[in-house]
Amino acid sequence: MLRRLRTDTAGLLVTLVVAFPLYWMVLSALKPRSALEAGDPLPYTLAPTLDSFRRVLLVEDFGRYLLNSVGVAAAVVVCSTLCAFLAAVALTRYRFRSRVTLLIMVLIAQMVPVEALTIPLFFLMRGIGQSVPQLGLNHLGSLVLVHTAFAIPLAIWMLRGFVAAVPRELEEAAWLDGAGSLTFVWRVLFPLTAPGVVATSIFAFIMTWNDFLFATTFIISAQENQTLPVALLSFFRPDENDWGAIMAGSVLMTLPVLVFFLFVQRRLASGLGGAVKG
Repeated sequence: MLRRLRTDTAGLLVTLVVAFPLYWMVLSALKPRSALEAGDPLPYTLAPTLDSFRRVLLVEDFGRYLLNSVGVAAAVVVCSTLCAFLAAVALTRYRFRSRVTLLIMVLIAQMVPVEALTIPLFFLMRGIGQSVPQLGLNHLGSLVLVHTAFAIPLAIWMLRGFVAAVPRELEEAAWLDGAGSLTFVWRVLFPLTAPGVVATSIFAFIMTWNDFLFATTFIISAQENQTLPVALLSFFRPDENDWGAIMAGSVLMTLPVLVFFLFVQRRLASGLGGAVKG
């Protein structure tokens, strides 16, 4: 009993430490602008207001920025998850030469710092844009291409464990029933690895949704193709930052991530249940 109490207390303390920055973000978004400018340190407010949210929503082309972020994140989730799943199947269920070497190369690619690749990727995207303008600089296709490339290596390693955990007896049983390789992959293997697919999609979505570095590097002059993180720059001013609007914008950016997680959480639970039944 005492051990369980200590564990629960430690878990509660960790939860409070993690949740406090989120609470302060929401509190700052609801505080009056005058209180923030005066440096009000109180952890509560007696006069909450939505004025900061109004300033954010009244930013020119805010709706376009939101659609751009949603479109890029959705495209990256679909492309990276599909490619990573097929790659994980090939690396796990089939034997071929240089398989181990390829796995090591995938792991090494994930270790390279993003900052070290930003400048080479800039010139690469500029070169690609000369042949395929939709994938070059100032186009959302460049963000989709780069984020997909960064999401695939880690996604392969995440899905590889789920694919390897599926017993080979199921594959042999599917063959005896007359199912081909594609039928087994999509009708048997894919449903059983649903938890891994969902986890991969969450990772790819959050990584793309919160991106600021690539958005400012590849989208230079096309204002209509900017994303939400870049839109928050309008509230950073040389004389004085609008912290209320910055926090309100951060809250609005967090909501789609929470909605997406709550949506896929049910799919994650159902996938786990399906794997146990299988």
